[in-house]
Amino acid sequence: MKKFAILGSTGSIGRQALEVVEAFPDELKVVGMAGGKNRELFLKQCLSHKPMIVSLQDKEDASWLKAELLKNGLKVEVYYGTEGLIAVATCEEASTILTALSGAVGLLPTCAAIEAGKDIALANKETLVAAGEYVTLLAEKNNISLLPVDSEHSAIWQCLKGENKSSVRKLILTASGGPFRQMDRSNLEGVTPQMALKHPNWSMGAKITIDSATLMNKGLEVIEAKWLFNLDFDDIEVVIHPQSIIHSMVEYGDGSFIAHLGQPDMRIPIQYALSYPHRWFNNFPKLNLKSIMGLTFEAPDTTRFPSLALAYEAGRAGGTAPAVLNAANEIAVHTFLQGSIKFLEIPLVVQKTLDKHRVVKPSSLEEVIEVDIWARKEVTRILSNL
Repeated sequence: MKKFAILGSTGSIGRQALEVVEAFPDELKVVGMAGGKNRELFLKQCLSHKPMIVSLQDKEDASWLKAELLKNGLKVEVYYGTEGLIAVATCEEASTILTALSGAVGLLPTCAAIEAGKDIALANKETLVAAGEYVTLLAEKNNISLLPVDSEHSAIWQCLKGENKSSVRKLILTASGGPFRQMDRSNLEGVTPQMALKHPNWSMGAKITIDSATLMNKGLEVIEAKWLFNLDFDDIEVVIHPQSIIHSMVEYGDGSFIAHLGQPDMRIPIQYALSYPHRWFNNFPKLNLKSIMGLTFEAPDTTRFPSLALAYEAGRAGGTAPAVLNAANEIAVHTFLQGSIKFLEIPLVVQKTLDKHRVVKPSSLEEVIEVDIWARKEVTRILSNL
């Protein structure tokens, strides 16, 4: 039985990971869980899965949780805040940590887990965006595996399996194009958060759904792919594939393409990361090839959706630029979800923040965190002047 912990159990990935656990009760056991502010859902998860160590975001919620667990006869270690995330990420019983947090908040606990010798099932792409070089070197030093959970990176990981990396010509990340793929730029001015949260194919959390609508999510995935697979940005391409059936592809030097196909169901890559190197039979809905009317591809439009180009620009600049990109985007998306800025102002705010930043090569994790803090303050200042 594989024992693992989840950082972000109440989010979209975390909830689906627990569905995978429930499908394989003899193979998987959750020994640690960290949630956010949804304490009622978290309590239900704790009562169902009976982890040994848990954490919530706020102290008051953690105190409430501890009392509720005791009422139900469960004596569990209860923590809160960043300290709690790190406690769950380094719990002795877990061999693997599923990092399903949203945003740069996942950076510290992920690094702590790596230093504690835990393999990482990585669904928190911002960790590699903000500090890709540091994290990958840390993983190599501690001889741990970074197991991709994002559907695109899981697809590439599987397409590369058994192949000689020197024969790879290009990685091709597919993108659905989001809900506004065919919308004129003039109409994008009036996009509301409610409209942007209606993704055509995937069920995801709010932040990643907005990122998908702006194509920033694909830009962050490009940077993540650079560090996961150690390829140059010129060798990573994005194509729009509205059907979301091909999750990504690898083009080889001989002209061959190896593609990964499947239902747009995040439980499948989550399961593979947790079951690796094995594949387990499941009862999740399967892809019916006979029902597919066609698979289409098109180039991304970076004029209407400049976030993808911004991510490439920051990735090529390297150093602290991706951390600034990520932090500025997090704040801009949060502000848009609150209804305080327009949809098209998200990439504008990110661009302005990047323009204010002098890129340096960080010498430590602390320096990355300092830059992240600076970017959040700077983007807040920019937003106040809009």
